[in-house]
Amino acid sequence: MNTCLNCEKNEQHVPLLSLRYQGADVFICPQCLPVLIHKPANLADKLPGMEHVQPPKHEH
Repeated sequence: MNTCLNCEKNEQHVPLLSLRYQGADVFICPQCLPVLIHKPANLADKLPGMEHVQPPKHEH
């Protein structure tokens, strides 16, 4: 069963978004998507190499 790579909730409990990363299909729920966008290094233990991805610079 597919689960969110961050919170590990499965598709029976939350909607999941499908992503491709390093040739693999991975899934993330909408609640955890901001982590992927704003703090990608927090997912480095689950997605090797993310520690090098910089979050976007926002103009405020």
